[in-house]
Amino acid sequence: MDADALEREGLAAAAAAESADAIEVVRVEYLGRKSALKQALREVRDRETGMALNAVRERLEAAIDARESELARAELDARLTTERVDVTLPVGGYSRGKLHLITQIRREVEDVFLGLGYNVVDGREVESTYYNFDALNFPAGHPARSPLATLFVDEKTVLRTETSPSQVRTMEAQEPPIYIVSLGRTYRRDTPDATHSPIFHQVEGLAVDEGITLADLTGTLDFLLRKLFGENRRTEFRTHYFPFTEPSIEAYVSCHVCDGDGCPVCRHSGWIEVGGAGMVDPKVFEAVGYDPERYSGFAFGWGLERIAMLRHEFPDLRELWRNDLRFSRQF
Repeated sequence: MDADALEREGLAAAAAAESADAIEVVRVEYLGRKSALKQALREVRDRETGMALNAVRERLEAAIDARESELARAELDARLTTERVDVTLPVGGYSRGKLHLITQIRREVEDVFLGLGYNVVDGREVESTYYNFDALNFPAGHPARSPLATLFVDEKTVLRTETSPSQVRTMEAQEPPIYIVSLGRTYRRDTPDATHSPIFHQVEGLAVDEGITLADLTGTLDFLLRKLFGENRRTEFRTHYFPFTEPSIEAYVSCHVCDGDGCPVCRHSGWIEVGGAGMVDPKVFEAVGYDPERYSGFAFGWGLERIAMLRHEFPDLRELWRNDLRFSRQF
């Protein structure tokens, strides 16, 4: 056989190979057990021919190995270019997020009242003192008007202390009947602790029509409390005082831990206070131009954080804002 021609052919084939599979085909064809070179080596009978053929084999092996290394490096470079890996991504894939607990409760309350035929109204978080205090029958010396209790932007502007101003604006904009709930952020100058925060969320409801009585209010709140805390819960309403309602009441629900027997959660009373409510004061109707002899109505205002704490039995509302996934993933 012509060893020089075989070598030239093998070197050319190795140089022309464009992939790992192609270079492997060249290796088998020129260095494999059935290749012409291997067959010639088996038939060698003299030293000079054997040395010449082995030299060709070594040069072919070196050329094929070198080409194989080049192709491997090229393939790696291509992968590094096209298959970039972001090492900052979390290991193990993504987990589906959830709505914040306050958002869950807010939507739940909205769904309850939408089912009752109410409208959901958004209000302004920055309000005038007229809508935040005057139109709601807060007297001039009421403690809530103090800068120690309310966050003032200027002398006539505050960060709303409740969502009630949206009720006044709605009554100014339309005639009864009115059935609305307003939910959103409110602000008070409170030091953060287990039960207070300078920023919190409220739900307030308003119903104005002819012939509305206190029985309509207690029936509505009883329905809402059972939806929020369970159909087996009992409700109780006690007299109270608020400047914008007369008469006024506080709503209580039977303790979900002891079912009324008494325990540390309910301070051994069997009942848990939820929030205030009452019949709209006639002076509020006069402020918006309604005839208090013709129309009556009720209103209530409860904190969403308080509802969350009562329903899920955690002792510190600051847990809602610490962004600890061990806490938030429970809901």
